[in-house]
Amino acid sequence: MLNSNSYNILVTGSNGQLGSEIKELSKDYSYNFFFTTRIDFDITSKDDIRNFCQINNINVIINCAAYTAVDKAESDEQNADLINRKAVKKLALISKELNIKLIHISTDYVFDGKNFKPYCEEFQTNPQSIYGKTKLDGENEMRDINPKNSIIIRTSWVYSYYGNNFVKTMLRLGKEREELGVIFDQIGTPTYAKDLAKTILDIVPQIDNQKVEIYNYSNEGVLSWYDFAKEIMKMAKLNCKINPIETYQYPTPAKRPHYSLLNKNKIKSTFNIEIPYWKDGLDDCLRRLGERR
Repeated sequence: MLNSNSYNILVTGSNGQLGSEIKELSKDYSYNFFFTTRIDFDITSKDDIRNFCQINNINVIINCAAYTAVDKAESDEQNADLINRKAVKKLALISKELNIKLIHISTDYVFDGKNFKPYCEEFQTNPQSIYGKTKLDGENEMRDINPKNSIIIRTSWVYSYYGNNFVKTMLRLGKEREELGVIFDQIGTPTYAKDLAKTILDIVPQIDNQKVEIYNYSNEGVLSWYDFAKEIMKMAKLNCKINPIETYQYPTPAKRPHYSLLNKNKIKSTFNIEIPYWKDGLDDCLRRLGERR
């Protein structure tokens, strides 16, 4: 096994929520990092990926690049497919060719959300949106190519100190309005991107598998978006009343899963990790944002 100093890690999509959190945590690890965005090279070009990886002797890729505009994807399938499927295929092909560990981030939207118990990795997929479909297509491309020592991590409801997300939207609206309607009939768990970033960096040396493995990761606990919004207001001490509404009262172009709780036993037992409770992640994020009261 390589010692940690000899890991040359390429992080794609490094300006996004997860990539930014990995960048901030990178100083605590003795890996060599290469943080890239679409300006640095084109992840939809096999030649670009190969050249970058060969020049920099890359032996791990963490693919944080994704088309995540869920509603926009409904009318922009071509671009969603380009980033969520085709780019993943190219990354997987080069990873196999150059013997690179590939860690790819996927989503709970690959499921239809009609379940009544937490989703395990092997449960039947049935995406209900273009976003979910293109993400699943990317997973399938990677599994078909099957680069050695590579994994897919499905996550849900991601938020962070960086970028635009539900937490920041609630903080803004909580200051502007006296009351808000938030959906209570979509159930899952938020993922604090910093917690996911730390898990990814911790497990890099332990990844050792012949075929692509899928793992679920979110924070611990179970809640609705309504519960999440209530807790944000409570922790930030904002006097904004949160009213529970049903999904049909807030129509969106893309269909969301009603229930997308992820079973995380596999990642916890395989890598011997503990996952923080969702309120602890929220508390940390609000402190970093200077909004914890």
